[in-house]
Amino acid sequence: MDDNQDEGRGGTDVSGRGPRGPEGLRLVHLLRAVSVAFGLRQAEFAARNGMHRTDVRALICLLDADRAGERATAGLLGARLGLNSAGTTAVIDRLERLGHVARVRDDHDRRRVLLRVEPEAIRLGQDFFGPVIDELLDVLDSFDPAERDAVRRFLTAAHTALDP
Repeated sequence: MDDNQDEGRGGTDVSGRGPRGPEGLRLVHLLRAVSVAFGLRQAEFAARNGMHRTDVRALICLLDADRAGERATAGLLGARLGLNSAGTTAVIDRLERLGHVARVRDDHDRRRVLLRVEPEAIRLGQDFFGPVIDELLDVLDSFDPAERDAVRRFLTAAHTALDP
């Protein structure tokens, strides 16, 4: 067995080219740098729009739930943000006061209240984050389908590893 054969099982990669060597660590550190840079952009967006950073994360969670076809409730939002009931209510109240979120009755169960991101909040996000998203999509356009699949697999696995 050569030195690289067990690198997927926690072994050491003496060549430095495998996922457990310096090249792999550079990718993990690059992912961390991207995460920090995105967090800074979120903080800038929050400051420009009179929000807390948690408010921006809440909007992202609600938009992601909508894209996934999930009915967004306060309970779902609190669980995704790791907030207790009081903290979740405070976030929703702030976003509602700013006109970014509306509480609406569920058409299927009138006892349940759903959260909806308002069009103006979506426009604000598109105006601020749209240019960066366009740049990233331009980069992805230069990747072939196999490369995009590799990126998707890595990011999906990273998300799973980081998700509490």
